[in-house]
Amino acid sequence: MSWQPSTDPELGDPKTCDALDLIIVPRTRDLGDGFAVRRALPHGKRQMVGPFIFFDHFGPVQYLAGKGMDVRPHPHIGLATVTYLFDGSIMHRDSEGNIQEIQPGAMNLMTAGRGIAHSERTPDVQRRDGQKMLGLQSWIALPAGKEEIAPSFQHYGAGDLPMISERDFTARIIAGSAFGITSPVSMVSPWFYTEVTAKADTSVPLDPDHEERAIYLVDGEVEIAGDRHEGPRLLIFRPGDRITVKTLRPTRMMFLGGDALEGPRHIWWNFVSSSKERIEQAKQDWKTGRFAQVPQEHEFIPLPE
Repeated sequence: MSWQPSTDPELGDPKTCDALDLIIVPRTRDLGDGFAVRRALPHGKRQMVGPFIFFDHFGPVQYLAGKGMDVRPHPHIGLATVTYLFDGSIMHRDSEGNIQEIQPGAMNLMTAGRGIAHSERTPDVQRRDGQKMLGLQSWIALPAGKEEIAPSFQHYGAGDLPMISERDFTARIIAGSAFGITSPVSMVSPWFYTEVTAKADTSVPLDPDHEERAIYLVDGEVEIAGDRHEGPRLLIFRPGDRITVKTLRPTRMMFLGGDALEGPRHIWWNFVSSSKERIEQAKQDWKTGRFAQVPQEHEFIPLPE
């Protein structure tokens, strides 16, 4: 998706367990037509969790028949986007010629590298009939030496991703490793992303082996070391501690994180880079039409002035 800066999300209740480093309550923004976005990253006190540099929660929103989402073609550099849906469908088109309908539970990883443009729209059938939408979009900053790799797109349907199913919870390993299982998605740096759904009164462990870790509560309520947390909320943990999450009611949450990058990143509009000069170049490339065209598209989002 295309990004514009906004006021930082609010900090959560300061009462917390020792293992928690930061609690972020995403700030809701209405982008029109009832389309609500909650932004957790970047934050003034925390730019990244592992390589996750952007985290948006969109919906739930109900589109009536004839209405839909239309994110016109826009550019990215220096990052990979992950679009993950719980409800609804999005048609992805990019300048590498990839056209893919994104559906709930599927993994869609678009690596921008040296540059890609893409659009995100409601598919024709869902636009005709109307649909409910709920999902997440994350940006993964690329590590030094990999920021200018060739752009690419990976798609894995929900049935292609490994899952574990315990008595009271299920987990889909979207990327990386969790619960001793590894996703087939290829990555250029170590990170992980897992959807967990749990019944009330369930204990779920958060793997201590990852360098940086967080839990995004999509909905529901949990208890960690005696403190209660209600979604939507991003809970960022200190390294190394063993964490057990106890659900107080039915809960959907995302476990995420990975190895910290070697340094901070500059972020401007839809561009991420370790170099300010590279972002300036990307601005000019988009403004002068040097990005490749997106198939079947005749519109674009202009460079913000």
